[in-house]
Amino acid sequence: MNCSRRISESLYWVGVNDRQIALFENVYPVPGGVSYNSYVLMDEKCALFDTADAAFTHPFMENLEGVLQGRNLDYLIVNHMEPDHCASIADVVRRYPEVTVLCTAKASNMMKQFFDFDVNACIQTVKEGDTLSLGRHQLTFVMAPMVHWPEVMVTYETTEKILFSADAFGSFGAINGNLFADEISYKEEWLKEARRYYTNIVGKYGPQVQALLKKAAGLDIQMICPLHSHVWRKDIPWLLEKYQAWSSYQAEDPSVVIAYGSVYGHTEQAADLLAAKLAERGVKGIAVYDVSKTHPSYIIADAFRCQALVLASITYNNGIFCNMENLIHQLAAHNLQNRTIAVIENGSWAPVSGKHMRECLSAMKNNTILDEAFTIRSSMKEDQAASLDALADALSASLKA
Repeated sequence: MNCSRRISESLYWVGVNDRQIALFENVYPVPGGVSYNSYVLMDEKCALFDTADAAFTHPFMENLEGVLQGRNLDYLIVNHMEPDHCASIADVVRRYPEVTVLCTAKASNMMKQFFDFDVNACIQTVKEGDTLSLGRHQLTFVMAPMVHWPEVMVTYETTEKILFSADAFGSFGAINGNLFADEISYKEEWLKEARRYYTNIVGKYGPQVQALLKKAAGLDIQMICPLHSHVWRKDIPWLLEKYQAWSSYQAEDPSVVIAYGSVYGHTEQAADLLAAKLAERGVKGIAVYDVSKTHPSYIIADAFRCQALVLASITYNNGIFCNMENLIHQLAAHNLQNRTIAVIENGSWAPVSGKHMRECLSAMKNNTILDEAFTIRSSMKEDQAASLDALADALSASLKA
């Protein structure tokens, strides 16, 4: 059954939706599923942009053949070699043996690692600024290494001014009928998942994204076709502004995210009380998370959104609570910068989690760790209210600064 979608007079979506998947990359929860986008541009020559995950090769091939309607496929443009987009390459080559596969030199080497077919017989490598004419449509290839793999490129079509953006500008979540971002309440309902997708998948590579954004600034982009989620034809400057903030590690909101690790509720109580004190000081958009119940990807996304971060942990095995330690490791791995960070520790006989957290956080660059320390011994006492007020004051002041 052909389930392709027409985007413009010449451009078609031939992707698939995956609502069966539980963990994207076997790491990130995707309760709304995910889409694997692929596109066909019809002209004197026909070009396919990327393929689909192996679990969906059959419906993907049905979509492709339904659009081509017996025509030959002249080109397969491979922007990204991650298997959720490249796994069906061999099937395309078998079905269309005369196809020319265009990709970067690094992608060519990866293709030989993933597949057993004769890659050299059908491949043509491209470099920065190379062009390809399909007839009325002209393609220009733009290198985008480490966004988020080293072989990545994006492709710009000059006639309809379309950017085929690989994994950039995507989101978690399957496409539920509405193909275009302007057909849904994206800013209200999808932004959280778009942020979580960017910060966790691409967030580490801010400088590389910045380099791509500089290249994109020189292009007249009227449409963005990402490999995941919706197609963009409106509000593109807004989307670029979001990527500018995320990739430069600038907070979107003057707010605070509080993550706590608690066993018997006493550290959780302190986190809740601090959140209330911050709200009383006019801070809006506060987020509070239990690190044992919330996947780190959600906390990381809010850490990118907020200007300040509070980490509250019990002392566990004379160290940091295990789930909090994992979160700190993930924050460092995703290169979080330019944040104000406060630490709260708890311990019944030897509260040392704060010391260990500070040591871990000090390895992260361009962050400010507040001197205000807050230590709980088993449970908070009334005479500690002033100290928690001082921490709330310091956090509030950092947001205003």
